[in-house]
Amino acid sequence: MSPTASAPRRARAGFRRRVAVLAVILPLAACAAAPVPTGIDDPWEAGNREVHAFNKGLDQALLRPAGRAAAHLPEAVRVPAVNFARNAGLPSAIVNNVLQGDIGGAATNVMRFVLNTTVGVLGLADPAGAIGLHEVDADFGGTLARWGVPEGAYLELPVLGPSTERDAAGRVVDLLLDPLGHLGGDRLEPIRRGHWPAWAAEQVIDRGRFSDTVDSVLYDSADSYAQMRLMYLQNRRFELGQGRDDAYIDPYGDSSAYIDPYEDQP
Repeated sequence: MSPTASAPRRARAGFRRRVAVLAVILPLAACAAAPVPTGIDDPWEAGNREVHAFNKGLDQALLRPAGRAAAHLPEAVRVPAVNFARNAGLPSAIVNNVLQGDIGGAATNVMRFVLNTTVGVLGLADPAGAIGLHEVDADFGGTLARWGVPEGAYLELPVLGPSTERDAAGRVVDLLLDPLGHLGGDRLEPIRRGHWPAWAAEQVIDRGRFSDTVDSVLYDSADSYAQMRLMYLQNRRFELGQGRDDAYIDPYGDSSAYIDPYEDQP
């Protein structure tokens, strides 16, 4: 066997070893349940606000106009691009499904990837979704939460936006352990090459889809940083099942907590 032919096998073997080591070591290092996060832990607020200002400027100069332009593209262009990006992200989700002990989710994502990659022409179409096989989201930040790692302080990352110390570490591991680059077969080469360009295109398309909502947070709120931070933490905790019923109190939910200044008072 030539050295060139054996290189992909060595890469795949190395990837499997890294996953196996993570699967054994990390649960032992964090066997206790992660504490339920409450409130906002933001000791790096001054630096985070500087990053937020950079991200906001980048959005205003590049992402916002690009998203508006993408919103005018026909669905025949936008939908396949998003489908391709999400299909390319499935191998990473499958690894994290397994590491989180979600074998059912892993099986669903495997079937999605196989069906969409073959029948769906490399993931440009979503026949799996048409028959009810919907993606079971998973990332390494969620894996760390599952294994008991605390949320940590809030962070805003350049370009990537809101995060936490735990999720930021998870992003690094997801990038380093991306299994798509270790999967063999010439048929997957277009997916490997198009993964990150498709991911970038998905961000632009989503910016256009949710333009009104994003604009209201970034440009219409009194403090866009605080608003974005609150929205991210509440949504992320809900995704991970770490939210609490009393984590958010709607002041309009109880009539006694809100007094209409225009209503006659006794």
